[in-house]
Amino acid sequence: MSVQTQTLKFGATVLQNLPDVPEDVMQDWIENPSALQKALKVLVPSKNGVELKVWKTLRLGTDVKDADGFRKAIDGAGMRLGNWASDIMSKPAFTVAVDPQEVDLVVISVAELGFKKGATREKIYQHALERGLQLCPNEVGPQLRLDYKDQPMNEWLVIGMEPITDSNGYLKLFNVARDDNGVWLISYDD
Repeated sequence: MSVQTQTLKFGATVLQNLPDVPEDVMQDWIENPSALQKALKVLVPSKNGVELKVWKTLRLGTDVKDADGFRKAIDGAGMRLGNWASDIMSKPAFTVAVDPQEVDLVVISVAELGFKKGATREKIYQHALERGLQLCPNEVGPQLRLDYKDQPMNEWLVIGMEPITDSNGYLKLFNVARDDNGVWLISYDD
């Protein structure tokens, strides 16, 4: 049986067994699919014993409208911005949500995804997607830096996002970090 056929049979079975859903809830799920995803995630068992819990919910597309706005906000908050993080924010691939939206973040290590000795970004992303995770909009990096003021010392969070090519042609990801020199938004070399 093909994956497509199996998926269609599964969808039909879910619809046949769906309890009565109020019309306003259905409409909300139609207009806000992330709410439906949240509701369905509780039904799917975790894989490899790794529980995927929402760590933090970010609001995107609110006050800051562009890369310069993020630079000013980070500086104004007394935070530090690495040169390469600033560089990739100037690229066309860096986008900011036009309309407000919420994004649920999960913190998961490469080892928890099944790679005890590390792996390529492509393999890491493949395993994450198979577990129901999605890549973050690249705006998550700067927004998380602004919102995560109480970050523990020596914590480094690499954002699972489509990499952005820097001015030297290298692929970069955002890294939200805190060390002895302060709280940072820096880049991570892919």
